[in-house]
Amino acid sequence: MLNDATIWKSLNAPDRLALIAGPCVIENEGLCLKIAAALKKTCDRLGIFYIFKASFDKANRTSAKTFRGPGLEPGLEVLAKVRAEIGVPVLTDIHTDAQAAVAGEVVDILQIPAFLCRQTDLIEAAVVTGQIVNLKKGQFLSPAEMGQVVKKAKEAGGNRLLITERGTTFGYNNLVADLRSIPILQRLGFPVIFDATHSVQLPGGGGDKSGGQREFAPVLARAALAAGANGIFVETHPRPERALSDGPNMIPLAEMPAQLQAWLKVFNAVR
Repeated sequence: MLNDATIWKSLNAPDRLALIAGPCVIENEGLCLKIAAALKKTCDRLGIFYIFKASFDKANRTSAKTFRGPGLEPGLEVLAKVRAEIGVPVLTDIHTDAQAAVAGEVVDILQIPAFLCRQTDLIEAAVVTGQIVNLKKGQFLSPAEMGQVVKKAKEAGGNRLLITERGTTFGYNNLVADLRSIPILQRLGFPVIFDATHSVQLPGGGGDKSGGQREFAPVLARAALAAGANGIFVETHPRPERALSDGPNMIPLAEMPAQLQAWLKVFNAVR
């Protein structure tokens, strides 16, 4: 198992691509172990630094009737098992101060959701755990405005931060990825990750759920790496059409090896 120092060093390595990937939400233990094992095998072969991600609760679903996840304690048990059995770092998002304290005992990276990126108490609670914190840029913020979010985290004592770009609101039910944000965010002094699958999401586009254009996620991932991104964040599933959350923008798990090879070529060419 990697320790905190090794994880942070790997995320900062200028010549090593980082991948944060997994299902949108924890559907069951078997699915998480299957996805994590498959991605670890490919990443080990290609020399990519891999972090498993999945949510124990999707608190910002479009409809209150849709699946949110198993909840905090059962979800953390699954994440702990992935971490121990597959031997990879794990990331999950949090929505409350109390969740930060509990999840920080189990996972390696705590993620501040895009919708909550200006919540000062939540950022401070995540930083206080001592874990790496991934700050997702709100779709309602410009890249420059993330400077204040990073400042909050730093003033709380955070010095191990990731910043993730996930697109910007563009009209109704649509997002646009402005790749100028990659170098702008990098000026803040931390690794910048590009969230390829949420950037092709169509928020609320399905009425009681979000839509998505998964065919464009690999295109944006390549473009972001060409712009200098340090890593890629994607959601993947063996059968996206049956996924319980964000299926329309997920990349099929079977396609990930070929996509990772292509992304690595772009990353290495830029470096």
